[in-house]
Amino acid sequence: MTPIRRLTLVAFDADDTLWHNERFFRLTQSRFAELLADFAPPDHLNDRLLAAERRNLGRYGFGVKGFTLSMIETAIEVTEDRVPARVIRELIAAGRDMLDHPIELLPQARETLEAVAADFPVLLVTKGDLLDQERKLAQSGLGGLFAGIEIVSDKTPETYATIFSRHGHRPEAAMMVGNSLRSDVLPVLGIGGWAVHVPHELTWALEQGEAPAGHPRFRRLGSLGELPPLLAPAPGGG
Repeated sequence: MTPIRRLTLVAFDADDTLWHNERFFRLTQSRFAELLADFAPPDHLNDRLLAAERRNLGRYGFGVKGFTLSMIETAIEVTEDRVPARVIRELIAAGRDMLDHPIELLPQARETLEAVAADFPVLLVTKGDLLDQERKLAQSGLGGLFAGIEIVSDKTPETYATIFSRHGHRPEAAMMVGNSLRSDVLPVLGIGGWAVHVPHELTWALEQGEAPAGHPRFRRLGSLGELPPLLAPAPGGG
């Protein structure tokens, strides 16, 4: 793959790009289905939960806390207000467990970041609950590799344009690397930047999208380890 030139900045997503995240949501969702098995089948529960999450994004944002509240709301709805208090208690405990779960880096995450940071300023651009994202970053041990940390409520074209500008880089010279087509790829391409999709085996339904096949500034890699050979610093740096 021909190296991309004229880059002055590389930004990385966090959840399911640098460390595991969705797997813990899936485990909790399985527990949710077990707790409510007497009231509805798993597929129906999953559909109702996803609808609640979609409905609540504007209120609660992304992350564990919004997910937990959506589980509780769904439990109340599917049981027609008859959900036992012990189930609510277990759902709250499951949310706490997710917030306390130790970070597990994905393969080649540290090595890739170190290699890229040797040639470029590197940003972390992640969305979700501020406290939880800060906790995960601190536990990851990767914080010292980033020239800047951006924790945002959502990833929109305007958000990326603001971030790149604040750090002194033009969109056409910036690249975003992540597992989500919806959040990490399409918004950046929309402002003239470069985007690299590194798919994760588990992707939340609301983060899925259609790959922009054939787009000149889009690349898809099989793993993070394939990223460093793809990059060539711009003459004169940033």
